[in-house]
This record gives sequence, C-alpha cells and structure tokens, in this order.
Amino acid sequence: MFNPSREEVRRFFCDTWQKTQANSPLTALEVIARDWLLQHPEYESLLADAEAALSQDFDIGQGQSNPFLHLSMHLSIAEQISIDQPIGIRDAFQLLAARLGEHDAHHQIMECLGEMLWNAQRNGTAPDASGYIDCILRRTR
Repeated sequence: MFNPSREEVRRFFCDTWQKTQANSPLTALEVIARDWLLQHPEYESLLADAEAALSQDFDIGQGQSNPFLHLSMHLSIAEQISIDQPIGIRDAFQLLAARLGEHDAHHQIMECLGEMLWNAQRNGTAPDASGYIDCILRRTR
C-alpha cells in the first residue's frame, strides 16, 4: 500500500500546482489533483511556496483546517468513485451530486469518510464500508 509521508503529500500538491502554472505535462494523478486545486483557489498562495507549505502546521483547535488533508480526501474519493470501491460509492455519489453538485457532494462524502475512519481508529476495527455507503446515502435524501 502506498503510504506517503507528510512531506511527500505536500510536495506532490505543490509540484502539481507549479507544473499547472508552467503549463507543464502532468501525470494522470496530477491531472485529477490539478482539477481539485483549481476548485480551491483559496490554497493558491500556500501551494506557490513549497518550502513554507512543508513547514506549516495546521491547528484544528485554532480553527485551521489542513488544506493538504482536504485535497488528499478529494483525491481518495475521486479514486473510490472511479473504481466503485467500496461497491456502491459511485451510485451514491451520483445521487448526491445530482442534488448538490460534484464539489459539494465530495464534501458530504468527506464527512462520511472522516467519520468511518475515526470510528475504525477509535474502536480498533477495520473501516466499515457498508456504514460508509449508508452515511452517504442518508445525505442524498
């Protein structure tokens, strides 16, 4: 399993942003990342300074969300939808996106993904894929 470090994740997004700005060729994964970067212009200044991005901490206790976690979740969800894994996520996403739009649907799915991972970690269990899909489907109503 691919398990990048904090620095590798941040460099990936910063490098993708730099390549996007330079109109350089992108890998398939970078194309997906670029599409999400373009939907989050609030992150542009952070992405433009890779060295600062590598050292910055984000304290949720002070109301700071982590843009790299946010972007990584967009990538994870996009991959899940593309391969329909867990089974049913593609259909659940399409229902949610029809109601909210793609970006807002991703944000709703992020809430479910975060909840599923938090519960698995707290309980010392495997992530509950069916509970994850159920959480998404509840949001389609």
